[in-house]
Amino acid sequence: MKRKGTLSDKENSLIALVESSVKRHWDFMAYTDYGTDTNYTYGDVARDIAALHMMYESLGIQKGDKIALCDKNSTHWAVAFLSIVTYGAVAVPILSDFSVEQTQNIVAHSDAKLLIASKDAYGFPLTLNTKTWTFFGEDGQYEALYAAMSKVSVDKDMLTYRRDEPEELAVISYTSGSTGRSKGVMLPYRSLLSNTMFADEVIGIGCKSKTMAILPMAHMYSFAFDFIYEFCTGCHVHFLTKIPSPHVVIKAFNDIKPVIVISVPLIIEKIVTGRIFPILRKPMLSTLVKIPLVKQLVYKRVCHILTKAFGGNFYECIIGGAAFNKEVEDFLNKIGFRYTVGYGMTECGPILAYEDWKKFVKFSCGKPAPRMEIKILSDDPAHVPGEILARGANVMLGYFKNEEETARAIDKDGWLHTGDLGTMDKDGNIFINGRKKNMILSANGQNIYPEEIEDTINTFGYFDECIVVQREDKLVALAAISDKTLKDKGMTMDELKDQLSAYRNEMNKRLPKFANIIDIEIVEGGFEKTPKQSIKRYLYK
Repeated sequence: MKRKGTLSDKENSLIALVESSVKRHWDFMAYTDYGTDTNYTYGDVARDIAALHMMYESLGIQKGDKIALCDKNSTHWAVAFLSIVTYGAVAVPILSDFSVEQTQNIVAHSDAKLLIASKDAYGFPLTLNTKTWTFFGEDGQYEALYAAMSKVSVDKDMLTYRRDEPEELAVISYTSGSTGRSKGVMLPYRSLLSNTMFADEVIGIGCKSKTMAILPMAHMYSFAFDFIYEFCTGCHVHFLTKIPSPHVVIKAFNDIKPVIVISVPLIIEKIVTGRIFPILRKPMLSTLVKIPLVKQLVYKRVCHILTKAFGGNFYECIIGGAAFNKEVEDFLNKIGFRYTVGYGMTECGPILAYEDWKKFVKFSCGKPAPRMEIKILSDDPAHVPGEILARGANVMLGYFKNEEETARAIDKDGWLHTGDLGTMDKDGNIFINGRKKNMILSANGQNIYPEEIEDTINTFGYFDECIVVQREDKLVALAAISDKTLKDKGMTMDELKDQLSAYRNEMNKRLPKFANIIDIEIVEGGFEKTPKQSIKRYLYK
């Protein structure tokens, strides 16, 4: 894999990069739906873009109109998105995991004139105040028209797409809302272009490289680094079109052997805590790894196994999207696994910070990304946590139809107030403590970050997940455990509850006194989640 940028954007236009890539890679493979016979070359993509442009025109879609897009990851999703932005419309990606009501609300709030959707996502038709085109379905209202148009031929040498402007609205991305109602983040082309150029500058994938998209492309993390950047560089992207089992994911990694791995912490943590830690904690092996030479041999072998599980052909595993368990990260660092942890948010499309795995500092989330400034609102940023502020090319225009929230988020000097608390060392490495709104102030004035307590609790492996809340100056852990986990542990729910007091005492030994928990409560049935599988904290007190 190349380690320096290959893109050149003299026109300062994302659409120019898309056009250039289509022409340069015309006969190369662009997209494959893993496990199916759906394969698209770059020329095939251009053909379908042209057909879709004719479709939009026939439906009276104007440049600047909003087009909503709702489906699981697929070749069709990718082609539809590219057709929207090259036409001059504004894309409104909607997570396929959103409920019918959420989808209706987003389509209505965004003023979408058209919804491109899979009928099997919700069992269409939906009752919407817009045109609904089930392009991916078998019985779409306009499918016959599209089929006829798709026979149009496209001349590579004559292909010309429009040019976007830096401040032009490209995407309205509705956040999954782990702390409240979703907001429509307005991302201009400068943000999409800056993120694309960032990926090229620091990752540098060569054309024909194979990559794999697992995370939902309606999230900016996957969109930027699993999809749009890869298309601009001539990669061959493989989409996992369904939520697969861990076994299928590992098989896909080994079939495809991607040159880069984009992951959320949950995937890594499940493999390490579910498969590797139990083995290493067996009495005999735990004794052997105390011997330095043996420990190094064991760690080297484990690193090899873990690397192979992800195809064995990647430069690094980039982890982001949520807080990473510190015990798991510490272990990956010790065994020499090629990983790095980035920092991003939808409002920056998404990247704020990153560092190459060779220079990455453990427990950090990298350094400010190119074209971005980051500062900490603290009198002592290296030691006293303060809110993380960001400014630069990646920052959003604001929230759609919500000037009040926009004014709260972006100050008069252009600084985006992220709501995250952290520190920054003298070398620029950023360390996140938690969310500002989640921080708990103890009776004696001590700042408590519940995420840090939760991280400690989760390392014990007693529960699937937990959150910590404050009740009358006391800390209570709310924990969830699935029937499968109980079965694996050979316990009943009643037996687990009998052990909670002992578990609490054991956990408190690992926590500072001001962060001790007084009780553990089981949330039966599990926590309510966002589509990104973050716990909706605002529902729990």
